[in-house]
Amino acid sequence: MSRNIALRLSYDGSRYHGWQEQPRDVTVAGTLTAAISRVCGDVTHVTGCGRTDAGVHALRYCANFRTASTIPAERIPLAVNTLLPPDIAVSHAIDAQEDFNAILSCVKKEYTYKIVNSRLRDPFLHNRAYFYARPLDLGAMSRAAGFFVGTHDFAAVRSVGTETKTTVRTVHWCEVVRDGAEVTIRVCADGFLYNMVRAIVGTLLYVSEGKIAVEDIPRLLESGDRRLAGPTVPPSGLYLSRIWYDGDVGEMMSE
Repeated sequence: MSRNIALRLSYDGSRYHGWQEQPRDVTVAGTLTAAISRVCGDVTHVTGCGRTDAGVHALRYCANFRTASTIPAERIPLAVNTLLPPDIAVSHAIDAQEDFNAILSCVKKEYTYKIVNSRLRDPFLHNRAYFYARPLDLGAMSRAAGFFVGTHDFAAVRSVGTETKTTVRTVHWCEVVRDGAEVTIRVCADGFLYNMVRAIVGTLLYVSEGKIAVEDIPRLLESGDRRLAGPTVPPSGLYLSRIWYDGDVGEMMSE
């Protein structure tokens, strides 16, 4: 009898070519699938909750796979972790409902982007935050961030890469917070376009620099013109930080 196992995991994406398996590159999914296959014996595919790009990290990530293995779910994390490199770790596993799918069952996600705003870089945050030396206008950035909240066409803040039926998404919050030298930008939405968060962050940085006016954000979104927005910032500062589901998997992801 086939079981549907849901996992909660986290990873440092610095040395991976993103989540999705690729024939010639080392990926998180490929590495995880190999480890699970050795533990459970019959797993050839693991479904992830989203395609994080090369160099992007996950504080919380959900994946599911099907197996006929009788290993109790609570024993799977420890067994799999013994076969994983130290930059990927599975923390929880449960028997999910038959129809659960890590990407299709997702209610909403939150991405966090970390900026080190200091004249001097921190070597311990290399590949884990974006070093930005110029002063930031947090007030202007916060006001501009508010215009991204709501249901909009986000074509102006996406990169061409992944085909999608619509570029309309609903952003539940977009906030900018400072704690010492660390500036954190959190964006929660029902779904994300390719490089959407990194382009939003680049646009907020352009607002801080005075290259884009706060009140121009609504017009920018209405235009759908990627050329009017800010740059796509580096992947090193981006983290999938929270993800929501209904039922038992939702409880597992919120612990």
